[in-house]
Amino acid sequence: MGHDGLRPGVIGLGMIGGGVAVSLANSGRPASAVYDVRPEAAHGLDGVPAPVGSPAAVAAASDVVLVAVNTAEQADEVLAGERGLLSAAEAGTIVVLLSTVSVDAVRTLATLCEEQAVILLDAGVTGGTMASKNGLVTMVGGPDEAVQRALPVLQAFSKNVVHCGALGAGMATKLARNAITYAMWAAVREATSLAAAAGVEPAKLLEVMQTADDSVKPTLHLELMVADYKIAEEQASWAVGLADKDLDAAQELAAEVGVEVPLTDVVRPRMRKVYGAELDQPLPVDNRLRGRAMMDRTYGPGYNQFVTDEQADIVASVSGTIDYLFPQVWARPYLTLRDRRLLVLGATTMLGRQDLLETQLRGAVTNGELTAAQLRELAHHLHHYAGWGHGTNLLFVTEKLVAEMNGRV
Repeated sequence: MGHDGLRPGVIGLGMIGGGVAVSLANSGRPASAVYDVRPEAAHGLDGVPAPVGSPAAVAAASDVVLVAVNTAEQADEVLAGERGLLSAAEAGTIVVLLSTVSVDAVRTLATLCEEQAVILLDAGVTGGTMASKNGLVTMVGGPDEAVQRALPVLQAFSKNVVHCGALGAGMATKLARNAITYAMWAAVREATSLAAAAGVEPAKLLEVMQTADDSVKPTLHLELMVADYKIAEEQASWAVGLADKDLDAAQELAAEVGVEVPLTDVVRPRMRKVYGAELDQPLPVDNRLRGRAMMDRTYGPGYNQFVTDEQADIVASVSGTIDYLFPQVWARPYLTLRDRRLLVLGATTMLGRQDLLETQLRGAVTNGELTAAQLRELAHHLHHYAGWGHGTNLLFVTEKLVAEMNGRV
């Protein structure tokens, strides 16, 4: 217990929770109580007391309870299960969720806590291998007052505590941080596969990356955005042209050696947005507004204005389009907008409707989803599945758009 009187408790003594409990002890603020479903989990954890018999027992002995379990279901059980911590927590107790779960799960767990006058903070952490050495970076979401009250405990096991915003913001930051990490790993694998297939030893690529300048570090563009640095249009156009040339050559090499480069394929037409530091805007919560915004995201700014609310309220098919198809289908996760576009293009090609094909492909070009080479590749590929007649319709549209992209019309 520190001079502020706060008593920390820890539930879950795996790599994160066990490390947190050790760091608390090292900081002179040892946990008042700990719990794990494995009674032996505290063995070998210096300064950590023997586990008590339930989450409720931890809550009864603590003012700030740190929950470090694996899943949202386990967190729910810790909170509201038999002998869960909410059954014994006093009003005003702060629960800090260290587990990585969805933001929606955070809100659900927070509601459970509110019913018992308990406050939930979401706190994604990174640096797990250093958890026992006060090495975690802790990303917190929740009300200012509660975060400030819990801060001495958070600081006792962290090397840095970042209050990211309201409830859910800590978890959103952790998810975004993880997305950067996994995307970098995937990019490294893709690039290494390409180089290796061309006869380059991975060690040679590593040597280049380790001695390259800072322009290749993954946080560079984030640092520029935070500094509100604006790339001049002339410079951005030059950089986009250079990227297009270089990635085109990478795609050609990939085709020659027979290696898939899906990240390169998707990234190449989006480099204008990358250099412009353009952040995607979230969709509205209101369903119809969400549908309208998704229509614009799919086909280009202002497209939704072709559909009036009066039409949607009278004609069932129009209502189904704006109130269901776009907000509830096109906006679903797991397939990208580009993925869904390609699915629709395949089906539309079979209809033989050049007007519908042009609507889809213009949307793709407007969004920077496809390069001219990729448009032509679509026509080439679908010729072999849709037949020469339908394929020719698609080719007519793609060549029209390619000519526009090249400034010939």
